Amino acid sequence: MASYYGYGGRTANGERHSAQAMTAAHRSLPFNTRVRVTNKANGRSVVVRINDRGPFVKGRIIDVSTAVADELGFRKRGVAKVDIAVVD
Repeated sequence: MASYYGYGGRTANGERHSAQAMTAAHRSLPFNTRVRVTNKANGRSVVVRINDRGPFVKGRIIDVSTAVADELGFRKRGVAKVDIAVVD
């Protein structure tokens, strides 16, 4: 499961979080890893850059920015079943 988040603070790598950026949080992937996230319900996918840590909710594997949730079509719902694959 993926969820999304948006706030004005700093990410774990020190960047200012931007709700419009194509970024995400993952518990263990190295910062700046690029990952393709695909919404299983509609097939939409987007490549994001890992720049934060999380999610810290059981059952979730990635937290994406608001812009990514919009692109993937799950912002209104709040969560989505996704596949993730490291691109580079």
